Amino acid sequence: MNLEAYVERTESGPCFVCAFLAGNPNYPHETVFEDADHIAFLDRWPTLPGKVLVAPKVHVEHVVRDLNETAYSRLMLFVREIALAVEAVCESERTYLYSLGSQQGNAHLHWHIAALPSGVPSSQQQFHALMTENGVLSLPPAQRDEMAARLREAVSARGVLKEG
Repeated sequence: MNLEAYVERTESGPCFVCAFLAGNPNYPHETVFEDADHIAFLDRWPTLPGKVLVAPKVHVEHVVRDLNETAYSRLMLFVREIALAVEAVCESERTYLYSLGSQQGNAHLHWHIAALPSGVPSSQQQFHALMTENGVLSLPPAQRDEMAARLREAVSARGVLKEG
């Protein structure tokens, strides 16, 4: 991953979530699950196996102010269900949930779901495990597709979310 190019793209390019949803070939992601209002997809530059992003399909920028209570609750239920699927597939010691972005780049509200594997030394956990500066996993397309399929199966097996 070229971090300088990434920062430039986030600050000057289109909204990556909206571009992905519109089918822009420069913003490809493997969809894990979607319903009428939300989408979950594999992180393009994962730092941990099975790292997933979740976003509302409509362009929303602020995690608290831009969603009414019902929309916020529905989004968080979706995040929870995807996180439980990630845990089922990736067998995590801890699951990190966080929302990043700013008005300068990656403004579209999105949640990161990252499963910390057991046995990671404490010095390589938390922020260290999440920072692309410390390395990203390079998975061939077939492995990404397999991970997305396994996560999709785990979501479907729980039966809480309905595709749409």
